[in-house]
Amino acid sequence: MPDAPPQELTLRLHPAIAEISATEWDACAGDENPFVSHAFLAALEESGSAGPRSGWLPQHLALRDAAGRLVAVAPAYAKSHSYGEYVFDHAWAEALERAGGQYYPKLQVAVPFSPVPGARLLCRPGSGVGPEAVAQALAQVTEALGLSSAHVTFCTDAEWRVLGEAGWLRRLGTQFHWSNAGYGDFEDFLGALSSRKRKQLRRERREARAAGLTFRTLRGAEITSRHWQAFHRFYRGTVDRKWGSAYLTARFWPLLAERLGERVVLMVAERAGEPVAGALNLMGRDTLYGRNWGAAEETPFLHFELCYYQAIDFAIAQGLRRVEAGAQGQHKIQRGYLPVPTYSAHLIRHGGLRRAVAAFLERERPAMEAEMAELAAASPFRAAGEA
Repeated sequence: MPDAPPQELTLRLHPAIAEISATEWDACAGDENPFVSHAFLAALEESGSAGPRSGWLPQHLALRDAAGRLVAVAPAYAKSHSYGEYVFDHAWAEALERAGGQYYPKLQVAVPFSPVPGARLLCRPGSGVGPEAVAQALAQVTEALGLSSAHVTFCTDAEWRVLGEAGWLRRLGTQFHWSNAGYGDFEDFLGALSSRKRKQLRRERREARAAGLTFRTLRGAEITSRHWQAFHRFYRGTVDRKWGSAYLTARFWPLLAERLGERVVLMVAERAGEPVAGALNLMGRDTLYGRNWGAAEETPFLHFELCYYQAIDFAIAQGLRRVEAGAQGQHKIQRGYLPVPTYSAHLIRHGGLRRAVAAFLERERPAMEAEMAELAAASPFRAAGEA
């Protein structure tokens, strides 16, 4: 049969996600990953976390068919800097500016401040519109607005390939994820590790508990304003100490809990009933996503307990397939979180910069693949026949 003729689509950029109904947006985004849900993105904007203050100006892309039905969206932002993205292009910006060009503003298709892999070119199932149409629309927007570039970060492998076929430059990264092999409980998981690693993890959990702390897992309405006030202090303390710029406002956390309900999971460590540390997670359809962490005291192995081991406990109890514990951290390997590739794609309009970045990525990609193979070889899991 002959191919169906291409649909006539109307493209519009929205400076606030509130201009798009939650029902329409989520019909495109689906329910697999909460970070691209209308609720999460709206909480960022309404709390003042993503907006002029932080330099993330919403320019959400929307495609509608001839009947006016929303058939595809992409969470997009105009940016005058490269902070809060976790895929670093500062050197690209400096190179263009040294050559007399202007890198900013640029278009960023991403979830602000969240290095969480997942779909970015969000198409309504059954609409006949695929990611190719969104890729084309992003290129048109970049050209029409005179932007230097567009960047789709932490996208899926399938989207990465579509964007590559459309002429975008492709980049690889690495994260560390835990996979559930059908474990019955944490001890069952430990049984899959080598004897030495098994003993190490047991010792770390034992020492964290010996500090006189009580560990609790709270969800949705169980998380009170007292918990959120404490968690914001922990978050600010961690960010101020390590990075110096806290994007997420105090209003964001309760708004998130209100909008996402039981999908918000907070692991809390308490001393004498008072929170002293917390780790925030969001639950997707089959994945627990670790997001933010902070503590008011230094306790041995507290970070590992709250962010990694409590997350594994929860995932096993809920029958989830994966725990994704955020960016960076080769130390996660020894705790059962193994390296996986992450994907980004970049459309650069300046010919000279594009050629230079393409050459860099051609060298970087095999180096990243070799590094992931080397990291995977450090797996704590037992080899066949090993005790």
